[in-house]
Amino acid sequence: MVNSKQSTFVRSALLSGQVSQDQIDQAIHRVRETGGLSALPAVEVGDELIADELTEMGILTGYQAAQLRQGNSRLNLGPYVITDWLGQGGMGQVFVALHQMMGRQVAIKVLPQSKSTSDAISNFKREIQTQAQLDHRNLVRAYDAGHDGNVYFLVTEYIPGTDLRKLVRSQGPLTMKQGASVISQAALGLDYAHTEGLIHRDVKPGNLLVTPEGLVKVSDLGLAGFLNEENDPRAGKIVGTADYLAPEKITTPNEVASVSDIYSLGCTLYYAVTGKVPFPGGNTRDKARRHCEETPWHPRKFNPDISDEFVDLIADMMEKSPENRLQTAHEVVQRLEPWAEDGTALPHPTISKSPWQPPPLPSGREETVEDFGELSKEIGSPGRERDSVSSGEISQASQSTEGLAIQDTFPPKTDLAPPLPPSPPPSSVRHDVRVSSSVMRALAIAIPLSLLAGSLITFAFLQL
Repeated sequence: MVNSKQSTFVRSALLSGQVSQDQIDQAIHRVRETGGLSALPAVEVGDELIADELTEMGILTGYQAAQLRQGNSRLNLGPYVITDWLGQGGMGQVFVALHQMMGRQVAIKVLPQSKSTSDAISNFKREIQTQAQLDHRNLVRAYDAGHDGNVYFLVTEYIPGTDLRKLVRSQGPLTMKQGASVISQAALGLDYAHTEGLIHRDVKPGNLLVTPEGLVKVSDLGLAGFLNEENDPRAGKIVGTADYLAPEKITTPNEVASVSDIYSLGCTLYYAVTGKVPFPGGNTRDKARRHCEETPWHPRKFNPDISDEFVDLIADMMEKSPENRLQTAHEVVQRLEPWAEDGTALPHPTISKSPWQPPPLPSGREETVEDFGELSKEIGSPGRERDSVSSGEISQASQSTEGLAIQDTFPPKTDLAPPLPPSPPPSSVRHDVRVSSSVMRALAIAIPLSLLAGSLITFAFLQL
């Protein structure tokens, strides 16, 4: 039973349907027992302690407890219970969820309420249909899609681990064998997609998800397009991320071809073994010009252990002219064979929890306040690999993804929620605060009166 006297957390927890009154009572009882409060029934157990105990009991996740303490009671989308937050980008927030009946852990991309225009919904449905047509070990699979009220969402497999960008940033450049293992697996996924007539159009380190076992999956197919598609809303637009754009996508964006993905994959391999993007610094226009006109620094400038043969492979993938470039992802796999080995150990990144409070699940009741706009008006922001024309498609966030990949590709303008509010003080501290407040009020009254009295006495003395 929910009543007006209950705290924000308790009310939200009961409204969410994820916690029962019996479980709340049990949590309060456990806090009293462990905290030595059994003999002090008048002392209230605060929301923070109840939330922490419910988390300790495995009834709530840390994300759920934090949301309920903020008064956000919605924790589900259809049959899916939201358990955590992965990241956020221009096309939507990405959450970790659990199917209530099947018990399967998934990732859910949610279209923002503020951008749920008819065009945005059409583009979102297009992304859903694109992923639904693909099924490969090295591509993130789509499981489900739907809408809860006016909240549209896409359900994909959840990939534990991180993305290549975070992996390199935290552990440094990969060895040739490690880089070959990652890129070879990505090329297998892309080769399958290309065979199906699909071009990714935004291949980059943030969209290559790496599991702890070394499995690589290509994510974020939101910008992908089919070769023979007549109604592609991004046709003729520069689509992708500035640090990984093929020259022909800049000069002739109407000519969509799978070989453009090979160039982007070559840039990604360059980054994997050097820790540097091919053309660092400068603004978007500078990067675009340099992709078309300049040659990157020799990879051995940043990694002296790279062989001549490996450098030649990177160069063949990054040829300016599409005709001179490696033509297929299958060729990339073949060229990487001397270094790629099954079971190649990859470094384990150090992943730290963000200090920011993640956003709540959209309520489904917000009004549309802005137009979604074109997805491809400009290339990503300068100097940031994760900034794409799509205003930051989410991959699995690193499943942010800083999310994903939704594993960590995030928007050029990340709307970070404010820090967690300070914890409510215990009852004894609240009592001291009330006493201190009373003293301060008394002093605030007494001091001006004493000053006034002193002034009157001084004035009277001077009149004598």
